[in-house]
Amino acid sequence: MFMYVARRLLTAVFILFGASFLIYLLTAASGDPLAELRTLQSANKEALIQQRIDALNLDTPAPLRYFIWLGGVLGCFTGKCDFGSNLAGTPVTQLLSNAIYQTLILVVAATILSILIGVSLGIISALRQYSGLDYTVTFASFLFFSLPSFWIAVLLKEFLAIGFNDFLKNPQVTIPTTLLISLVAGLFWYAASYGKQKTRILLAVFGFVLTAGLIIFVSATEWLLNPFLGIPFMLVLGVLAAVVFTILVSGLRNRRALIAGLAMVVVGLIVYFPIQNLLDQATFLMIVIISVVFIVLGIIAGLLAGGYDKGQGARVGALTGFVMALLIFADRFMQSWGDYITNPRIKGRPIPTANASTPNLNGDFWISGLDTFTHILLPTIALTLISLASYSRYSRASMLEIMNQDYIRTARAKGVSERAVVMKHAFRNALIPLATIIAMDFGAIIGGAAITERIFSFKGMGSLFLDSLAHTDPNPVMGVFLVTGIMALVFNLIADLLYSVLDPRVRVKA
Repeated sequence: MFMYVARRLLTAVFILFGASFLIYLLTAASGDPLAELRTLQSANKEALIQQRIDALNLDTPAPLRYFIWLGGVLGCFTGKCDFGSNLAGTPVTQLLSNAIYQTLILVVAATILSILIGVSLGIISALRQYSGLDYTVTFASFLFFSLPSFWIAVLLKEFLAIGFNDFLKNPQVTIPTTLLISLVAGLFWYAASYGKQKTRILLAVFGFVLTAGLIIFVSATEWLLNPFLGIPFMLVLGVLAAVVFTILVSGLRNRRALIAGLAMVVVGLIVYFPIQNLLDQATFLMIVIISVVFIVLGIIAGLLAGGYDKGQGARVGALTGFVMALLIFADRFMQSWGDYITNPRIKGRPIPTANASTPNLNGDFWISGLDTFTHILLPTIALTLISLASYSRYSRASMLEIMNQDYIRTARAKGVSERAVVMKHAFRNALIPLATIIAMDFGAIIGGAAITERIFSFKGMGSLFLDSLAHTDPNPVMGVFLVTGIMALVFNLIADLLYSVLDPRVRVKA
């Protein structure tokens, strides 16, 4: 394994060297960095031109300039990184440190959401092949895959941002709108369900009534202006999470695993009030530590619950504990929502259409977190909708192929439950081809973020790359290329290593 990783890393070095050399030459040949200075009508024009020539070594041929730049990059191994400066004289390392943070917020959130939602939809539609749900997911996937990112971004700005902000002035849903939304929800429940016709109709009615009840509750309590979870909602959502995780991990026959999950729900409800004072001084590190503590407690609860498979109980307890921690944090964010939207800098319009943060906004960790969330909401949704389409189609095709394999029929013939067939035998093998796709798409999502960042005025790597390329500024272009290239190569290496985890038949050898 060590030799395999070392060999791949050595190959990656040569790939980065060759690719960066070509990109540098192409960037240098794409325009004249002195063009804007040549048109100046200033007395010190020649001095400014000479200053830029000296700063960027423009009197040196481009191939040799590349090795000067490479020497500065290699200085990172000695703790002295030097990626050069842009045309304005700002160090590229400083530009990258700001741009990487902005881009990674979008890319990581969009990647996680698109993988979770896309793979889930693909597997569900594969299990319900040729059903109404399958056709709906297929239609939506092709629709979002076909729409350009800038068009989705414009629609989100118009309807989700401007429309929602206007709606908050009087957050009351009319009866016809409530009935229409509830009817659509009921049809979705009907399409997603299976079994006898009577059962499907009852589920559709339940979905209709549940949706109508939620909308009426939100309108009557003006929940959108003063949202809350509290003990009742946390209890319902926690129990639901424990049941769902038990079904997916072990099945409801493993009562001990379910007990471990329910125990973590009780733990979350018990610490809800005592932890509020601690959360008033919250930091990001504190949030991480609390989440880890809940996960560890969930593992302990699963091991103490015992049963024929303590590992299943530990997984259910850990997942439920993590969800309870998230519910506590979400409730704390909701407590700060009223103060956020009434802030003079927000002016009652919390969903922005541009920029990464609100200028001169003062507030604690929760106010700052809400501001970050609202600003990344639209671009994250835009990137997620585009990306999940491919994940849903690939996962559906992979799942359909796996479900027709001989070992799946053998497992069913032996009397293995359908849950075990899907989760233990089919799901894991269906993820094998997706590992490569996810690694390759990570770089593609960063590329797609360039357009999204421009539309939403995010100063990320995409904007930095496009601005630098437009001004024939090679150093920032090379900095962005180097970061994205390293990320792509690392994720491809991780994908290769995941094969041996997902499929025991695959062994990585030197």
